[in-house]
Amino acid sequence: MSQPKPPADLGLGERGTLRWALICAVLAGVSSILLLALSGWFLTAAALAGAAGGGAVLAFNYLLPSAAIRALAIIRTGSRYGERLLAHRAALLGMAKLRADLFGKLAVQDSRLADDLSGGDASARLIGDIAALEDLVVRRPTRPASLIAATFAVGLTLFAGWAAALTLAAMLAALPLLLALAAKRLTASPAHDAADALGELRTRFVDLAAARPEIIAYGLGDRVTADLAFPAARLDSARAKLFRGEGAIAALMLAYGALSAALVLALARGPAAEVALALLAATASVEAMAAFARTALRQASVDESLARLAVLTGLPGQLAPSSATAPTPATITLGAYDLAPGSRLAITGISGSGKTRLVEALAGLRPAIHAIALDAVPIADCPADWLRGQLALSPQDATLIAGTIADNLRLARSRVTADEMHVALITVCLADRIATMPDGLETRIGEDGGTLSGGERKRLSLARALLAGRPWLILDEPSEGLDAGTEADLIARLDHWLTTSGTGLILVSHRPAPLALADRRVDITKIVA
Repeated sequence: MSQPKPPADLGLGERGTLRWALICAVLAGVSSILLLALSGWFLTAAALAGAAGGGAVLAFNYLLPSAAIRALAIIRTGSRYGERLLAHRAALLGMAKLRADLFGKLAVQDSRLADDLSGGDASARLIGDIAALEDLVVRRPTRPASLIAATFAVGLTLFAGWAAALTLAAMLAALPLLLALAAKRLTASPAHDAADALGELRTRFVDLAAARPEIIAYGLGDRVTADLAFPAARLDSARAKLFRGEGAIAALMLAYGALSAALVLALARGPAAEVALALLAATASVEAMAAFARTALRQASVDESLARLAVLTGLPGQLAPSSATAPTPATITLGAYDLAPGSRLAITGISGSGKTRLVEALAGLRPAIHAIALDAVPIADCPADWLRGQLALSPQDATLIAGTIADNLRLARSRVTADEMHVALITVCLADRIATMPDGLETRIGEDGGTLSGGERKRLSLARALLAGRPWLILDEPSEGLDAGTEADLIARLDHWLTTSGTGLILVSHRPAPLALADRRVDITKIVA
């Protein structure tokens, strides 16, 4: 089974930043090895000079080595900070771009054909799984830097002889393979279980959070907690196994470093100070390979996230910007009924007869089970972007985003102005209510509409549909939740707006008052597949 590949553009927009991060990583690695090696040489040489007598002490120049040690400590600290700062900057910017790109792909998919991802599952992939990819970018500069630092350490080990240097080189060359094998054995299965459990937990949590008013109203908190307990326990168990595996790999690194140092010491030849230099360089070289240990530790989790993201990365690209010119209004055919542009039709029928299913299919949100065509083309053959350009839907259940009222209205189309928003809000009888809010259009609301009532959320969704400026308007229960006076005012204003704009209407309503907007009515049972 081939390993999943990372998204090609992850972090690549910050190539210059990553190059500087690589330079900092190399400086940090080389200075760390040289600092430890020089410290070993200095302490040993100073001890030998002290043992040789006063003359040797006076002749020993301790100023240059001590100054070099201090300089190396400063370089190591500064370069390590710079590497972390730059690598994380590239990672965060890369992840932000990837999230935007994948969300853009997901948002424009044809709902009739796309995989059915719940809001919770999509959120888990766009947040948690992309966050797991941070390590892909962060460790890009550290791995080549580790190799350069390790090579430098082998060069320093030459002071203790060729045998010691070649042995250390062989040990360092084998270390990445050993770490990969250990990680596959110790962390691959727990990482898979942890990613699966985390995705399930996020999905359930997001979906249940959307129903929190009902959960509170019916006292279902204990049942919801119990429902979340199983994936939470799975996650805790998998993470515990993963942490134990990581601990075992960390212990392996310590043992491997001690073995490498012991072999270098056993094979070392030459003056004691130079042997000390080589010995500490060898010890530091294994530490310098820590980037490969981090790679081994995180690779299983990264692979799991990549596999989950493959569903999104494999989606077709984003749609090209739509033309500035309005589309030519289409003739809609519902069964045996042809609706010329500007027509108004009410679809009637008992509850559960499929009226909402029909209008959602007409809007391109789901496959059609009724006989529907646009300009004599069966709706299944109509491109999704063309359908979006023809019809604007105000659904039965108003969907709002967390943001301001203006943010919700701007979803209708790009560059909508405040004046246009105000006109739409007047039409839906919501302008006065928005005007009383402290921040007006910039008042923030949550996904559930915040302080807006059900009827106000419905009318805000309707205003958004009006602002879309499509040839056809689809209204599903537009006056639900309104009192009789507000309903009558809304219908009168909608009638004026439809007349002046020439927009066609397809209406579904159980309430009799909105049916006055339509010129004719058709029972849904007469719209056969």
